[in-house]
Amino acid sequence: MAEIVGWLEERLLSERHRLPVWLPVCVAFGVLLYFQPRHEPVFWPALLSAGFSIFILIYGWYRIGARVVGSVVLCLSLGFLAAWTECHRLPPMPELPRRAVMLSGHVRAVDQLAPREGAESGGRRVTLANVRFETWVDDGMAPLARTLRIRLRNDDPLVLAAGDELRVRALLTAPPFPVIPGARDLQREAWFKGEAGTGRALNAATVVTGDTGVGKRASSLWERLREGIGARIHSVLPGTNGAIAATLLVGLSSAIPQMDREAFAASGLAHLLAVAGLHLGIVMGLVVTVARYDLAAIEWVALRWPCKEIAALCGLAGGVLYVAMTGLHLPALRSLVMACLVVLALLTGRNAASMRGLAVAALVLLLTGPSVLLDVPFQMSFAAVMALIAGYEVLRQPLRRLHGEGGVSRRFGVHVTTLALTSLLAGGATLPVSMAHFGEIQPFFVVANLVAVPMTALWVMPAGLIALLLMPLHLETLALVPMGWGIDGIIWLARTVAGWPAARLAVPMTPGWGLTLFLLGLCWLCLWTRRWRLLGLLPMLVGFLSPFYHTLPDVVVAPDGGVVAVRDGGKLLVAGRSRDAWFERRELGQAFGRPVTEMSLPTSESANGDLVCGEDGAPGLCVLTRHGQSLLLRLMDDSDGMHIVPPGLCDGMDLFVSVSPARTSCRAIPRIDRFTVWREGAEAIWLEAGKIKIVSDRAWTGARPWVMRPGRHGVPNLPLAQAE
Repeated sequence: MAEIVGWLEERLLSERHRLPVWLPVCVAFGVLLYFQPRHEPVFWPALLSAGFSIFILIYGWYRIGARVVGSVVLCLSLGFLAAWTECHRLPPMPELPRRAVMLSGHVRAVDQLAPREGAESGGRRVTLANVRFETWVDDGMAPLARTLRIRLRNDDPLVLAAGDELRVRALLTAPPFPVIPGARDLQREAWFKGEAGTGRALNAATVVTGDTGVGKRASSLWERLREGIGARIHSVLPGTNGAIAATLLVGLSSAIPQMDREAFAASGLAHLLAVAGLHLGIVMGLVVTVARYDLAAIEWVALRWPCKEIAALCGLAGGVLYVAMTGLHLPALRSLVMACLVVLALLTGRNAASMRGLAVAALVLLLTGPSVLLDVPFQMSFAAVMALIAGYEVLRQPLRRLHGEGGVSRRFGVHVTTLALTSLLAGGATLPVSMAHFGEIQPFFVVANLVAVPMTALWVMPAGLIALLLMPLHLETLALVPMGWGIDGIIWLARTVAGWPAARLAVPMTPGWGLTLFLLGLCWLCLWTRRWRLLGLLPMLVGFLSPFYHTLPDVVVAPDGGVVAVRDGGKLLVAGRSRDAWFERRELGQAFGRPVTEMSLPTSESANGDLVCGEDGAPGLCVLTRHGQSLLLRLMDDSDGMHIVPPGLCDGMDLFVSVSPARTSCRAIPRIDRFTVWREGAEAIWLEAGKIKIVSDRAWTGARPWVMRPGRHGVPNLPLAQAE
């Protein structure tokens, strides 16, 4: 044991310059420790652990082992406490009216939506804050502490902008439960985003007057500026071109048609539609280049002023303005923190692109908003940047030797090689994250990025920035039209690559432990510098392959009880109807990585014969037999359970699943019906040899603050006390 400890201490001492970059990894594990329990944990054990770690650091500072142990425990405690604090400082999820209601609220943002299939124009979606419901029950109640997103009617001619007070009659919906245990949790996302739900307007909205306050007016003016710029872009570049241009320049991406989003996703170019480090780097690079050349053009300034440092500060100022203009999204904020550290390194003469800068950025985001750890942008952006920094640390010398003293052709070859390596490193590091969250692989992402990224950096973004500068002079058309030409080329490339065979390969749902194992292995590979870093390849491989060895359920009952899915070889058979059926079918297809096929009721039979419907003259009843277990499925019932299943059909069955209330049907066997999923959420059923395994969403997620009560009920918004 002593030899193992000595060997480990020797390794840690040899990598002592890399030890600080593991601090955010430990904080991230502390955040995960908070989200894992099925019941809300208490915070005092983390406080005790933090105090104990400080004691270890003080009295064992001169031993590397004590410093490592104390730092790890302290970071775990800080991550747990940060997540606990963020969760408990948010307001509870309110109880929304179950029927159409007249409401009023402060318009925080207005989003132009892409037209739906068959429609000529898209609608608008408003984000409302300080919402009040105009009913006798809600009279005197405080406004909602969370926001609502309302989709206006397509034929609503109302002209509105951020800062207006809106009044509309709408039908509201709370965030839905996961469609399968372990799938995407929209309730948790809404909790940490401060949202209460969504809705759709039932009539034309009206604008009412009211004092919005100085702070609200300031934010509203900024939103109006963004939306005004977006409107002027759309007036010059209609359709998809204008939507993408507005996304790149002001962060308004809701108007991009779904077909084009799918094409960008299939070709591996979806990152171009999300304002992040690439866009910020392009903007700052252009500003730095222009500023430095302008300063160098003045001889007196070039000889006396630190032009390089001044240009870097100008680039940072341009980056801050760009991030604010595009809506302060998380990937852009992460990149801005990194940019600040890079500029600070340039000013102090340190290495600009370093792993420590990335670690500081991760620490800042994890300690100020720990829930970002579970979001796709955080995972993808940090995995990509970490892989790029580590990759070019290893490849720097080979690339220099390849560059040599060659001419233009050799430099062009090095440039193409660098672009390919960049796409390969970033794409490879983020591929399992994309698999886990989007359920697919894009094998041709390197080819598409080789053309699209340089076109964006050298053509589209420079033209867009020039257009912003020309807008005060009403000459933006001169730059927006060439920008549209470049966007046309990128759209053509995305659609072409998306049309290639096997451009999108569906992948089953990745288990949480698989993604965690891959990211941990990636950290081990990238954060160390010695040969033992290669040990990280093993957990990366296991995490990457986990979706293909993870056993998916045989039957899933959706959380509203109206949709039932049956896994049948390479297909997913789905039957039933409900209000959220379209959403549930899409999510189930992504989770299983299989095409969704509608069952032909009342009579049908699966390809392998283990699912048979309509036998014995019972319409809507199916029998699934697999691994010696038999399920009786009632997939169609217009009587709301009043029609009792004949007792003879229940004999020999191991489980009865019904999209309607079971009532007195099949009382002698276990049952799952609409009331079961109302109480427990979605149900996943595995048919195994000798037993049936059932896991409910309630058992998976537990009782956490963001998990709503059965029926998607929240906390009543109690009225304020009456003034005397």
